Amino acid sequence: MHLYIVTGSSRGLGAALVEQLAQPGNAVIGMARRLNPALKAEQWTLDLADPLPAAERLQAWLRANTGWASATLVNNAALLSAPGPLAASGLAELSAALRVGLEAPTLLSRVFLAETVGVAQRRILNISSGLGRRAMAGSAAYCAVKAGLDHLSRALALEAPDVGVVSLAPGVIDTDMQVQLRGADPARFPEQARFQGLKEGGQLQTAQATAGAVLRYLNKPDFGQNVVADIREA
Repeated sequence: MHLYIVTGSSRGLGAALVEQLAQPGNAVIGMARRLNPALKAEQWTLDLADPLPAAERLQAWLRANTGWASATLVNNAALLSAPGPLAASGLAELSAALRVGLEAPTLLSRVFLAETVGVAQRRILNISSGLGRRAMAGSAAYCAVKAGLDHLSRALALEAPDVGVVSLAPGVIDTDMQVQLRGADPARFPEQARFQGLKEGGQLQTAQATAGAVLRYLNKPDFGQNVVADIREA
């Protein structure tokens, strides 16, 4: 059996990944705040804005469930705080975005690496963004989280050379996050018109199509050779 753990699994890219991974021979665990009744996989309802209990639950589960042919952790969950200047953002909202987007992947990766020693093939896929590599006004926390994921991945690749680690920008996906960016106040979010143009120009990919491309990348024999990658350049 091949084990896949996917965060942010209730909707968008995460749900599409779980749906496509739920095949015979795979054991799939989705982590999200809400259940998605359409998914045929084990689902854990938890809030990654409080990541320690999630990491502890995964630790206990991995200790009790062993013997995997391969194990893969996909850190996909992200929380976009309301678009606008950092100085005008709510403290609690900022804290949640940082904890979901960076603290949770760090803790889950720690547990995954420690508790899957001996599994023949191990992979960590961090879903990053072009905004981790190009700053954008009005999304400081999101940019910081994704840049942090990129550098976390670089460090993990050095610490665990036997584990494939990639921080992958998946392209522009038509998700609720895009709706939030398009609906932002242009006075607070200068890039609003650009995101509106992406939608009007038909440049957004579906979550299903993106999930297929991400899984093809995940299954590449040389996965991990380029630690920080963009699916559009694969």
